[in-house]
Amino acid sequence: QVQLVESGGGSVQPGGSLRLSCAASGSIFSINDMGWYREAPGKQRELVASITKGGSTNYVDSVKGRFTISRDNAKNTVYLQMKSLKPEDTAIYYCNAYITYYRGSYLPSGNNYWGQGTQVTVSS
Repeated sequence: QVQLVESGGGSVQPGGSLRLSCAASGSIFSINDMGWYREAPGKQRELVASITKGGSTNYVDSVKGRFTISRDNAKNTVYLQMKSLKPEDTAIYYCNAYITYYRGSYLPSGNNYWGQGTQVTVSS
């Protein structure tokens, strides 16, 4: 069993900061790409930022220069540091990771996992 558990969401005023964390646990063999998505009311879920196992990052244009994604491979954790938050950043943020997991005597297998989501609200 593998799961992703997120923390760090909340409410903040425009211009404020928040840091999201997402920890993977379970019978993990390896974790490849990790990322953060968000889903605002009435909008489709979008990729906000992603990071490879080697540390290469990618961001949606609207957050470049304000958000920073990072990961701690020893802790199986990915972070999203968000600064200069805007009302349009309000959404449920979801952690995502492609994880290869142990299957007992069988060869490890991979699957795409999602966290439960954490609400970020930016409002004055």
